[in-house]
Amino acid sequence: MKRFIICFVGVAMLATVSFAEVETYKIDPVHSSVGFRIRHFFSKVPGTFNDFEGKIAIDSANISKSIAEATIKTASIDTANEKRDEHLKGADFFDAEKHPTITFKSSAWKQVEKGAYDVTGDLTMHGVTKPVTLRVKALGSGPAMGGVRGGWEATTTLDRTAFGITYNSVVEGTSVLGNEVEITLNIEGVKQK
Repeated sequence: MKRFIICFVGVAMLATVSFAEVETYKIDPVHSSVGFRIRHFFSKVPGTFNDFEGKIAIDSANISKSIAEATIKTASIDTANEKRDEHLKGADFFDAEKHPTITFKSSAWKQVEKGAYDVTGDLTMHGVTKPVTLRVKALGSGPAMGGVRGGWEATTTLDRTAFGITYNSVVEGTSVLGNEVEITLNIEGVKQK
């Protein structure tokens, strides 16, 4: 019986240690941003999505088991131009009524250098799911605002046509829009208890 109790305590301690190594952060949208840039004629025009949520679970014992998930509301697109935003929400682009969300769920984390990771996962946008890799940089974590917060920056480049967003036009022989979209995510998360 004594051996059983010692064994049980040992297993419980191991489970506690293992559990403690995973830190889950809920994205704080007030202190985070989802931004993009796309070529318009000869310059790059920026925009953001203002309504999003998600979480990051960091497994410090085995980073490959970490998780990142996010959901973005397509109707929250904001390019500081109401007419353009309405066009982007419509059928020519995001078709927000039919496809109200963009989602990402990671499937693999790989450390490429100290504090930097390639995070691969499935991105679903405009009804199409494709694998994408985000280059993620950990910016740090620690006590803040009555809790613990962590920060990350993630970047990638997408081909919008691969997700069925193919609308374009030609003006005076020049294509109005580029196909490549540069994505930058600045994430601050609140550690969950």
